[in-house]
Amino acid sequence: MNTELKEVKKLAEKVEGWLSDKEGRLLYNFAKKCTGKGVIVEIGSWKGKSTIWLAMGSKRGNRVKLYAVDPHTGSKEHKEIYGEVQTFEEFKKNIRDAGVEDIVIPVKRTSMEAAGEFNEPVELIFIDGAHEYELVKLDFELWFPKVIEGGIMAFHDTTWGAGPGRVVKESVYNSRNFKNAGFIDSTTFARKVKENSLVDRLWNRSVLLLKGVYESTIPSQAKQ
Repeated sequence: MNTELKEVKKLAEKVEGWLSDKEGRLLYNFAKKCTGKGVIVEIGSWKGKSTIWLAMGSKRGNRVKLYAVDPHTGSKEHKEIYGEVQTFEEFKKNIRDAGVEDIVIPVKRTSMEAAGEFNEPVELIFIDGAHEYELVKLDFELWFPKVIEGGIMAFHDTTWGAGPGRVVKESVYNSRNFKNAGFIDSTTFARKVKENSLVDRLWNRSVLLLKGVYESTIPSQAKQ
């Protein structure tokens, strides 16, 4: 890991969250490569760990704005663990402390509410909201039309989460609208295209098979 990434890792480590360093570097590099043809969107920020990785990448790239969408009242899983939660003030503090206030635009809304008001093209989106299948599918359906051709869609928790895993299998790996699919730890990503080629489809499905092999090595308790 180079000095640049070590600095971001140090900032992100201060924030509670469930993003691995490998996933953080992936998001950082995607954000750094954004050209400005569209904005960056994050669905599900929690306290800002992934937000910091994305924002620092953008800051060291073309300074593309990052819209961080989260009602900051916690998902179903969060409420089961913590009870009622309010994370917005802590999120804002973490963003200030990381020095990325100039990049991040907090959107204190649900994904559905934000999508209904959102009119900008999206070059990169990271979906890490609720994990129930119907809600992940809804996130995909709401935001996919806003992603530009050539843009990146990334989804967290796709190797252990039944909902995210099913959505990416149906809507990414087996879709004609994506190429260059891949996964790092629990994050699946792919590039949106108007229509992929036979070679693209074979690649995507081979990665899906590899993902299945990888998932079989994950201890069952880690998937709960």
